[in-house]
Amino acid sequence: MRLENFLMIDAVDVLDHDGGKIVARADVPMESPVFEGHFPGYPLVPGVLLIETMAQAAGVLILPRLKFEQMPFLASITEAKLRTFVTAGETLDIEAEVELDGSGYTAVKARIKRDGKKVCNCSMLLRSLDWPNETFRTMVLGRYDELINAMAA
Repeated sequence: MRLENFLMIDAVDVLDHDGGKIVARADVPMESPVFEGHFPGYPLVPGVLLIETMAQAAGVLILPRLKFEQMPFLASITEAKLRTFVTAGETLDIEAEVELDGSGYTAVKARIKRDGKKVCNCSMLLRSLDWPNETFRTMVLGRYDELINAMAA
């Protein structure tokens, strides 16, 4: 997990396009500029970054469903629950499942677990839009390929 770059997913363990499910992993670094202010001497991953982690896992799941022709962008979060803190050095398991897909939107339920126990969960809506530019598209699809190729290895 590279918090300062918003690269939240380190590995994809399961990617089931047809079933609409992903299981991914994130390794929280021991040190990050984020922890300098959140909080000195007690490094906690901000809740908003946990939401972002779930959204990125959902994005990896949705990209192939869009045939890589569009980008899923986070549109809304509902029913979010942050149940406990996440500290430096922990490994997180992220799961996301498609609930509804159509009309340019995908509804997803997502959760993060640590050692099998829920850390947080939410329902989210992602909107599919055209790529803003080719540079961004190349960067996102390159990261997608890294994650998928690592899964195949």
